[in-house]
Amino acid sequence: MKVLIVEDEIFAALHLEDTVRDLGYEVVGIAPDQPSALELAEARPDLAFVDLNLRDGPTGPEIARTLAQQFGTKVLILTANPREAGDPFDGLLGVLSKPWAPSELQRYLHAGGQMN
Repeated sequence: MKVLIVEDEIFAALHLEDTVRDLGYEVVGIAPDQPSALELAEARPDLAFVDLNLRDGPTGPEIARTLAQQFGTKVLILTANPREAGDPFDGLLGVLSKPWAPSELQRYLHAGGQMN
């Protein structure tokens, strides 16, 4: 399964990347903003971890919807502010509060794999 990480805090993104790879999944890239996320979406990731507030502002919810609707990517929102996630949409697996545990990510990775 291919995973896209949409996170602008480099240390958080690298930790997430290491965790995803340690669980046996492929990371297609790390995107710190909307243009990067949409460019990496061309790789057709199966699952995306999306933060809400990125380098270009609070673009995470829009990115998440675009990934789900235009690319068929399942989305898990990772945020310190879960109430800012907005309304649920098709393709949203859930909202996970930071800090997260590897076991929580593994559960969502497994669910993402079964849904595709």
